[in-house]
Amino acid sequence: MPNTFFGLSIGKSGLYTYQAAINTAAHNASNVDTKGYSRQEVQRSASDPVSVTGSYGMAGSGVNANAITQIRDKYFDEKYRTNNSVYGNYNAKSYYMLSIENYFAETKSDGLTVSFSKFFDNLSTLKGSVGDTTIRTAVMQSAQTMTEYVNYIASGLTMVQEELNFEIKNTADQINSIAEQIASLTKQINTIEVRGDRANDLRDARNLLVDELSSLANVTATETEVGDGIGVNQYVVRIDGKILVDTYEFNTLQAVPSETKLNQCDSDGLYSLKWSNGQNFDSKSPTLGGKLQALFEVRDGNNNNAFKGKANGKAGDKTITITGSNINDLNQLNIPEEKGIITIDGKDYEYESFDIKLEADGSYTYTFHLKNELTHDTDKNSTAMIGSDINYKGIPYYMSRLNEFVRTFAKAFNDVHKGGKDLYGHLENLEYFTGKNAATGDTYCFDEWKAGETISSGVNINNTESKVGNTYIKGSYYNITATNFKVNQALLDDPKLLACAESDANTNSGIEDGKNLEKLLALRDDSSMFKQGTPDAFLQTFTGEIGIDTQAAQIFTKSQKNILEAIDKQRMSISGVDSDDEAMDLVKFKNAYDLCSKVVSVMNEIYSKLINETGV
Repeated sequence: MPNTFFGLSIGKSGLYTYQAAINTAAHNASNVDTKGYSRQEVQRSASDPVSVTGSYGMAGSGVNANAITQIRDKYFDEKYRTNNSVYGNYNAKSYYMLSIENYFAETKSDGLTVSFSKFFDNLSTLKGSVGDTTIRTAVMQSAQTMTEYVNYIASGLTMVQEELNFEIKNTADQINSIAEQIASLTKQINTIEVRGDRANDLRDARNLLVDELSSLANVTATETEVGDGIGVNQYVVRIDGKILVDTYEFNTLQAVPSETKLNQCDSDGLYSLKWSNGQNFDSKSPTLGGKLQALFEVRDGNNNNAFKGKANGKAGDKTITITGSNINDLNQLNIPEEKGIITIDGKDYEYESFDIKLEADGSYTYTFHLKNELTHDTDKNSTAMIGSDINYKGIPYYMSRLNEFVRTFAKAFNDVHKGGKDLYGHLENLEYFTGKNAATGDTYCFDEWKAGETISSGVNINNTESKVGNTYIKGSYYNITATNFKVNQALLDDPKLLACAESDANTNSGIEDGKNLEKLLALRDDSSMFKQGTPDAFLQTFTGEIGIDTQAAQIFTKSQKNILEAIDKQRMSISGVDSDDEAMDLVKFKNAYDLCSKVVSVMNEIYSKLINETGV
């Protein structure tokens, strides 16, 4: 049965409840533009009725403010994070692909195809004036400009790869920092909510961190009640299925610089990631997602063209022979010369060098010299692989294409040039285009590779040859890359060594004979040199491919951004703060508060009459 002052209790409950509602609406209004803030609402319900000794049975006892809750939809949170991961991936690819494209930018006055054309234009000018040393000098300078432009592009690709590598470590550090903050917030949330309160603003901060994390990788977050509603919850955040945060504990990613390489022209010390708890981190996982996946794909992408073949060896051997490989063209071979990793039947072995034997049918037999002994016998089903197939055109892919061009073109040009006589009437057998050995600084020279012969990835520094007063190291066209591609210094020093005359011509008519020059000029239109056609067609296809890949990344980024914004609008339509709605709520709750105040005022008059004016 209610007491005498029951009416005041009813009014008081309304005052307290609508005071809380007004404060909550004010809190919402003050956070109308706060990123990550979720609208809050006072959950109200009628108080339990009280039994009375009257015919009407039960009397209402006022209103209760049960809780201040967030208005948030888990479905839209998950949808947003999934699409944010996709956007983070495309956005990073777009940025770095544009960086790559900038190095290949073609204009009317500059670019790789332009420098290639200028070289042949100057070479063509020499026709009819074979003995003109001024024109010969111009030819040499234009050739040097072309090789320097190739070096510049290769240097640019290397810088982009190093930037990507640095960003991988930064991203790992960012993930670690977010993981630590999520674990700390979860502890604070549980500490508050175990007392029966609701840590809404801390939950917003935690959700905002998970949103940020979703742009870096594919993320899932689950919350499970522990015990029987005591206010302590288990909160688990996973990256690509691996636990990053488990309530108060968090895992971290460690960036470990590699002492080996996956590709011939890779930068030194590329990072791999490992979990601090000892679990493997799969950087090549197709579901990794986010910015992190994009960084790895652009840094390591080879367009599914990793070296692979059949392995032949015995346990205890320190060599392994590979046959039936997918690469039987020296100009397309881009595996590391040394300190590479070859995976045999799933086990990794470091190799110190390798040899290649040219078989009669044109196939290659590779022999890798291992740092450690084989641990098992191989059989007909044994496989070998260097690196991994990565389904993206990244730095290694574009570098390999550039290497293919310089090697193929250099060999074709050198083969013709070495068959001609110079302005002195001598058959010098000089390479026009060559490479520079990084260890010794010497220039490479090349012999014809015949069936049954073997070449080595390394260079024996004692295997030298003297030409025109200079010393050359014997190597193969595999030793030429876009980074060391150059014009033979002997020709730059003395343009008269340019072999324009045919070798069987009279030695005294070297100045007049330009038949070998005509053969050199014909290479410009040699459609059999590349499968794309002429050298110029190869370059145009190559630069065009980069432009298409960059444009595709930009289109996907723009499209995904629009999708993400649409999802965010849907999410914010539920959890976001609308200033008009909050203004209306403030008026509504004020009126309710005023009405409850009136109740108290009326009850005060009644009780005053009852106490002061009733009785004796």
